[in-house]
Amino acid sequence: MKRRRLRAALLAVLVLPAFAATAYDYQLKPQAVADGVQVLVGKTENFSRENGGNIVNTGFIIGRDGVIVIDTGPSKAYGEQQRAAIAKLGKLPVTQIYLTHAHPDHVLGSQAYPGVPIAALPGTTQGLTRNGDSLLSNLYRLVGDAMRDTELRPPTMEAKSGEVTVAGRRLRLIPGLGHTDADLMVFDEASKTLFTGDLVFFQRTLTTPNADIPHWLKTLDAIDALDFKRMVPGHGPVLRDHAGIAQTRDYLQWLRDSLQGAARRGLDMPEVLQLAIPERFQRLAELHAEYERSVAHLYPAYELETLPTVPKSRPQ
Repeated sequence: MKRRRLRAALLAVLVLPAFAATAYDYQLKPQAVADGVQVLVGKTENFSRENGGNIVNTGFIIGRDGVIVIDTGPSKAYGEQQRAAIAKLGKLPVTQIYLTHAHPDHVLGSQAYPGVPIAALPGTTQGLTRNGDSLLSNLYRLVGDAMRDTELRPPTMEAKSGEVTVAGRRLRLIPGLGHTDADLMVFDEASKTLFTGDLVFFQRTLTTPNADIPHWLKTLDAIDALDFKRMVPGHGPVLRDHAGIAQTRDYLQWLRDSLQGAARRGLDMPEVLQLAIPERFQRLAELHAEYERSVAHLYPAYELETLPTVPKSRPQ
């Protein structure tokens, strides 16, 4: 009996503080960017315990019969507070979620929407199935207590290219490629608002852990040809022009040319990290941290391209 009481007392000491802790307050404030279109603009920072992982733009579209959510944020608490912010604007239920790609800051709030269909491109679903546990644990390490009780809720349906009517709202789902191997854009036809996910960054340096620069540049050309009036980038302020596309393209082209040139000159990675970054990029948030990450992610492949090819010997 004494052992049971001691065990119960120890459990109380260990467990009660967890339940007593207050959920991280993201202070989410929706911004109306068009009729029925709201955006939650995140900080242009790296993940930290101070920002709770709120470095991402998410949004929602209010239709005739329900609400469509584009990306659910970095944690269960974010998803719950996103849902509460939606509820303050009306009584319509959330009927559909679209996830733009498989990076954790965009997808880990989905468990706040039990029973709501989650659509994503097949590559996003495969990526989350393959890497979801490591993405989750890494964000717990970076963000800490704001991630409390967060678990991965994977997509439940495939987002197929083309027009679709959801909750009485006509949308166009546009697959892309480059930031990851599966990047979904959502275009609201009524307001001509384009949610690009992380295919477009603005005033914030690009992240490239899964980037394919040639494909990314081709996708940017396709985005440039779209007839949109407003653009919601994955990171940075909402736009009413093509400036985000131009800035993203400019940085990618410079990064490609710089790394290719360095590899051809035989520079090693520490030398590449010391290369000068053009003045026009100096205003971008998190420039040096993201440049260092990009060199680590991308430079080895450029080095391999410069290695001489050994011809295969002919059989005797």
